[in-house]
Amino acid sequence: MTDTEWELIEPHLPLGPSGPIGDLRNQFNAVMWRFRTGSSWRDVPDRYGNWSTIYDRFRAWACQGVFENLMNAMISQAAARGDVDLDLVSVDSTTCRAHHHAAGMRGAPERLCELERAVVEEKGLRQRDKPGP
Repeated sequence: MTDTEWELIEPHLPLGPSGPIGDLRNQFNAVMWRFRTGSSWRDVPDRYGNWSTIYDRFRAWACQGVFENLMNAMISQAAARGDVDLDLVSVDSTTCRAHHHAAGMRGAPERLCELERAVVEEKGLRQRDKPGP
């Protein structure tokens, strides 16, 4: 992380329980390294410090909403400088994934006829005018 990037981020990170965290930049870099590489917490390089300490700090920040606040602050600052096109921001990125077998059903034609008949019968049973079995 460059010094300029760190100057933008540091003010939005919380203090430790007893004051400033001495290796805060290093720990933040460790969290970013972990997500950039997709590795496990135990694989964080020793140069960043103890992986358990880094994970504990990450977990505390996540629970406190630090990353969400940081993201909102960075977007606001970039927008104020005119460095971001907010037309590209996704409002809803919800996705529903289906099992890969749901991509298309292949089966015997007679089985398909049986399924279609069952659907018609089920719809008929649900109509108010028709009594159940």
